[in-house]
Amino acid sequence: MARQKGIVKLEGTIGDVSFYKTSDGFLAREKGGIDKERIKNDPAFQRTRENGSEFGAAGRAGRVLRTAFRLLLQNAADKKVTSRLTSQMLKVVQSDPTNDRGQRRVSEGNIGLLEGFDFNKDGKLSATLFAQYQANVDRAAGELSVSIPEFIPANSIVGPQGATHFKIVSAGAEIDFDSETFNINATKTNDIPLDNELQPQIDLVNAVTAATDQDLFLVLGLEFVQEVNGEMYPLKNGSYNPLALIITDRSGGVE
Repeated sequence: MARQKGIVKLEGTIGDVSFYKTSDGFLAREKGGIDKERIKNDPAFQRTRENGSEFGAAGRAGRVLRTAFRLLLQNAADKKVTSRLTSQMLKVVQSDPTNDRGQRRVSEGNIGLLEGFDFNKDGKLSATLFAQYQANVDRAAGELSVSIPEFIPANSIVGPQGATHFKIVSAGAEIDFDSETFNINATKTNDIPLDNELQPQIDLVNAVTAATDQDLFLVLGLEFVQEVNGEMYPLKNGSYNPLALIITDRSGGVE
């Protein structure tokens, strides 16, 4: 893969070279490669098939997780979140200590490796929210919660230029990666002024199935808005909004 330079950028195919546009700019690559049937059947490509199978499993799991939190991701995700999440999911797949290579699964891996994942690398939670918070999972009651003690927004929130208010958002989900099903519940605060007034304690509780045996995930984030003549407008379509996976929990305590 090569990067196109110069004033004129090409798209299409010339001879054996394909020219195309990506989020990283205009690129070019030569056509060709190994025959698919050979990769599929040749013993020499056993490792390639195993790697491909596990990469596919990671991609599917990442899609399920993104779909579960889709409503929040509409306001807080970068353009490469899919590839970044797939890469992290692949680490979870590879941590499966039970199944053979090529058959390892997210459901048998260490989902704790996903904790701290920022869905928006351009607006990381750790660089935006400096108020202390406590995350908790009560599997028996079916509650995933976040508690934030009283704080002063202007001292604890780093908002983008033009932001006058923000919401704190949270969501809890139970996910079955094998069946690709999920159940999610999300909560948000009202618009909070980004000022020097002391904000009372915030408690966000997300309900899922009580005593569920599925994997549990809790995300936390912020949504910034600007007040203009009494109306609230989102900033930059959410490009500054952070959203991070702050806690995971697997039934039986195995992660």
